[in-house]
Amino acid sequence: MPTVVVMDVSLSMTRPVSIEGSEEYQRKHLAAHGLTMLFEHMATNYKLEFTALVVFSSLWELMVPFTRDYNTLQEALSNMDDYDKTCLESALVGVCNIVQQEWGGAIPCQVVLVTDGCLGIGRGSLRHSLATQNQRSESNRFPLPFPFPSKLYIMCMANLEELQSTDSLECLERLIDLNNGEGQIFTIDGPLCLKNVQSMFGKLIDLAYTPFHAVLKCGHLTADVQVFPRPEPFVVDEEIDPIPKVINTDLEIVGFIDIADISSPPVLSRHLVLPIALNKEGDEVGTGITDDNEDENSANQIAGKIPNFCVLLHGSLKETLFTFADSKKKSNLMMSLFEPGPEPLPWLGKMAQLGPISDAKENPYGEDDNKSPFPLQPKNKRSYAQNVTVWIKPSGLQTDVQKILRNARKLPEKTQTFYKELNRLRKAALAFGFLDLLKGVADMLERECTLLPDTAHPDAAFQLTHAAQQLKLASTGTSEYAAYDQNITPLHTDFSGSSTERI
Repeated sequence: MPTVVVMDVSLSMTRPVSIEGSEEYQRKHLAAHGLTMLFEHMATNYKLEFTALVVFSSLWELMVPFTRDYNTLQEALSNMDDYDKTCLESALVGVCNIVQQEWGGAIPCQVVLVTDGCLGIGRGSLRHSLATQNQRSESNRFPLPFPFPSKLYIMCMANLEELQSTDSLECLERLIDLNNGEGQIFTIDGPLCLKNVQSMFGKLIDLAYTPFHAVLKCGHLTADVQVFPRPEPFVVDEEIDPIPKVINTDLEIVGFIDIADISSPPVLSRHLVLPIALNKEGDEVGTGITDDNEDENSANQIAGKIPNFCVLLHGSLKETLFTFADSKKKSNLMMSLFEPGPEPLPWLGKMAQLGPISDAKENPYGEDDNKSPFPLQPKNKRSYAQNVTVWIKPSGLQTDVQKILRNARKLPEKTQTFYKELNRLRKAALAFGFLDLLKGVADMLERECTLLPDTAHPDAAFQLTHAAQQLKLASTGTSEYAAYDQNITPLHTDFSGSSTERI
């Protein structure tokens, strides 16, 4: 998931920090040192992560747009100027704009806010923003929670005692709460020095930027892989005592299924599966990540010469799925995570009941691979699989009324169709509370009855009068005839039987 680093460059970040036996440092120097450590780690272990750098004081500025070039990010850290007072709200607004323009509102994003804990003064300060949060209009709402899935990590260039001496820590904790509790505050343990800053950023790396290494297995074949981005624990809301579900580091392939049968399933997240080459001593050499730069890392060159099952699997699937595709077309081995449960994809049935084709009495795909056993038909008819009456536009309602009138003019031959359409409209009107429609259609049917030609079948007049009367009873809303599950049935007349016999 992409990362936005938000750096405080207000005047309070220029406060000096006395470090014994060395030159005088400012808090912004400590912050830059910690971010350099973070960028170096990501350049080595999180190469696919897109990262942007934003600086702020009373205003915000995008220093480096989303990139994988961590040298550019580190250079920007040394070119930051000092500005005026702190305004955290403007920085958070800037993060919203940047992420939504680049990624939209569905991609999870991590926001790393680096500040000294000073909240600003007067109008625009964090205290003022939080105090006026509930007095704002929708167009001027506080930017938290972010309009996209996110985690907010606040890196304070101050120790806990300094923050607790004011209400700074309480206000920063309020930011995490406003972001639906997604995030954490990090403070420096002990005096402000380079070593303690490294320790603080190390905790952030362990929490959010540690690569997820796993073992991919298929029969007797195995491969060490990295899953990117790292899978997050998932909590099932329906459980009484929910326990976060975590991904096992042993990824076992138990079978293969046609991608057309999977279709486009709903997933919790998607991840790249990248091969990791290990040397004879078991040390990591490199990941199989394509680098756009001309200069290839020697570790990646070594990794490319070592056989790897993950590469074999990717190549085999690519050959099967894209036989006629351009060889230059990029493809990746991807892992999709479904919601936990026995039946994450209803059209495949229960996962535990899937098995090899050899166990079936006959090939479910046919001898010529011309059919598929999927999707499975559900035992109970789903509500979304039924014909639903939609009256979003006036034309939809007009079409349904005209259909009833057309069938009314063809009575008694269209008696069954007439009552079927009439009951469909009646149920929809009762469901929507559109009782005036029932009275209006009843009036139309009575008018049709008066316009019947002399050659019309006598049963037509009886059926139209009966249907109009039933609709008027239902339009009262309080009658027993207004029950939703009740249907209007054809009126049995002396003419009904003879007409049926003639048909």
